[in-house]
Amino acid sequence: MAQSAQTFPSRVARGWRAMAPEQRLAALFAGGLFLTMFLPWYTKDTTAVIDGKLQTVSSTLIAWKSFSFVEAAILLVAVGVLILLFARAEGRAFHLPGGDGLVITAAGAWVALLVFYRLLDNKSGSSSSVAKVDYGVTWGIFVTLFAGIGLAYAGWRIHQAHRPEPPLPGEERTTAVAPDAARTEVAPRPRRRPPPPPDAPMEGQLTFDDH
Repeated sequence: MAQSAQTFPSRVARGWRAMAPEQRLAALFAGGLFLTMFLPWYTKDTTAVIDGKLQTVSSTLIAWKSFSFVEAAILLVAVGVLILLFARAEGRAFHLPGGDGLVITAAGAWVALLVFYRLLDNKSGSSSSVAKVDYGVTWGIFVTLFAGIGLAYAGWRIHQAHRPEPPLPGEERTTAVAPDAARTEVAPRPRRRPPPPPDAPMEGQLTFDDH
């Protein structure tokens, strides 16, 4: 009841404090990746005849104003990683193939690959009898590339940290024991026979009864 009554900002602040340093780094890069969607990614040059003169008008476009498969995939990565880290900070139990670190590393590499593809295959322009439109890339998309590479690096750090995931219901958390720290079984020592009494005959000694 108390947890459900908490406001979302307080849950975010509590989750941030519960994160490990490498998880916070991944959250920063994922949040930065989302913010780069508001930076200028593309340039748009429109060439037309205005007042009898050939003129070119240049403008910039943010990712939201030039939305395609590339921009949608990058947005999905940023939001998905933030949701994953927030769920882990609240102790949500679920398993991902390869673990959280490898999933975040693959997500960051996917973003870098998408940006690289956009740099090679830019948006095609258009032309008509009255105007010609050309597109190019600008500095904002390079910031997105940096954020994607940083996200992949943060994911690899999470993978290297080997932090255990929260156990599923009915699943016990187990800790690995080093082979050299394993408990070895010691063989019991043989019990020593008590010494014979002084008047007892020794083994191989003849007694008077033997004669």
